[in-house]
Amino acid sequence: MRGICPNCEQESNVEVVRTVEDLEIRGEHIKVEVEYYKCLSCGEEFEDPRSGRDPLEKAYREYRKRHGMIQPEGIRSLRKKYGLTQGEMAKLLGWGATTLSRYENGALQDEAHEKTLRLAMDPRNLLKLIEEAPDALSEEKKNQIVEQLLAEEREIYSLERIYEERFGRYGVDEFSGYRSLDLSKILNAILFFSKEGILKTVVNKLLFYADFRHFKENTVSITGSRYVRIAFGPAPDGWQHYFTLLIEEGSLRMDEIFYNENVTGEKFTSEKNPDLSMFSETELMALAWVKKHFKDWTARGISDLSHNEKGYVDTPNGRFISYRYAEELTI
Repeated sequence: MRGICPNCEQESNVEVVRTVEDLEIRGEHIKVEVEYYKCLSCGEEFEDPRSGRDPLEKAYREYRKRHGMIQPEGIRSLRKKYGLTQGEMAKLLGWGATTLSRYENGALQDEAHEKTLRLAMDPRNLLKLIEEAPDALSEEKKNQIVEQLLAEEREIYSLERIYEERFGRYGVDEFSGYRSLDLSKILNAILFFSKEGILKTVVNKLLFYADFRHFKENTVSITGSRYVRIAFGPAPDGWQHYFTLLIEEGSLRMDEIFYNENVTGEKFTSEKNPDLSMFSETELMALAWVKKHFKDWTARGISDLSHNEKGYVDTPNGRFISYRYAEELTI
């Protein structure tokens, strides 16, 4: 191929060179694929400034994945969810605007800032930050965001009480996708997938694929659900309770399907529209992608695919599937 060499400043034949570089990020060695050009006239190697393929950025993304840290798009989604500018968000976090901008554009955040970002994702903590920085926002915007946060907080408390009564508690780890269980999100994800009517066994697998695909791309799950290996495939821990809760409140309808006199199934159909406002942009993209991808699949086809996932194969029956297997997801 032809190109302009920045060394000899002439148009000449160049070849693409692809190799693997070993970069050290905070004491860890991370291998990333890199691509550059070699001028066949002068022999010099150079990068294409238009490619956007920064090896360091790739290494940072991999480092965040390994440590369950928020990716740049996750930071942007948190800020945009509440209509905050970079300057406003930075003031709430107690940072300079340049620091937040650097993180949103790919710089690797330090551990203290990562912890602050994680805390800010909880509506209760963000409310405290607003209270502690009264001059960070205009009065109008502050009232708007506080109202939104209080509504989210009321919903969280309500759902937490239901959860404590029915399901118990568990922590944030590799089995929950480094997120606390968000019942509101998992219930609305079920309604999202069941909008046109769907078999119960299929819903469980779509939830699994949505959570694991989002973790693969963003190092955090959508719902915080743990997935258990059962005979019929991966399913959210406590899945029967979720469906029962939605049916009891009239949000989900269950119809029995008769295949023949000996075989029946259960089909779910949403009776109300899911509240999609609680999902971030990346979460909505993952949910929509999974729904579209499996639109024309049969229940048997989805079941066979899930049974062949490495996470399912390697996990003993009745045990939780680690989100670390998301990296080897087949979709």
